[in-house]
Amino acid sequence: MSRVPRLAGYALMAAAALLALAMRRGTVESVGPFPVAAIALLVGMVGVMLVFTDLMVRGLYAQLDAAKRRERESDQRDE
Repeated sequence: MSRVPRLAGYALMAAAALLALAMRRGTVESVGPFPVAAIALLVGMVGVMLVFTDLMVRGLYAQLDAAKRRERESDQRDE
């Protein structure tokens, strides 16, 4: 499994923080027809979704691997 989705999520969250900072300082008011706050929230939400999904999938795979190891160990003891 690759860490690219999680790193992309972190990058999107950083981009959202930078957009929010730019909005706060007054340097950017809109991105096209949309207000900066809406874009920052959307980008940050997608980033958080990518990070949490990656972490949940990694946790699920770790649990499956642990269960398989326990099963193999119990089969070896029975033989």
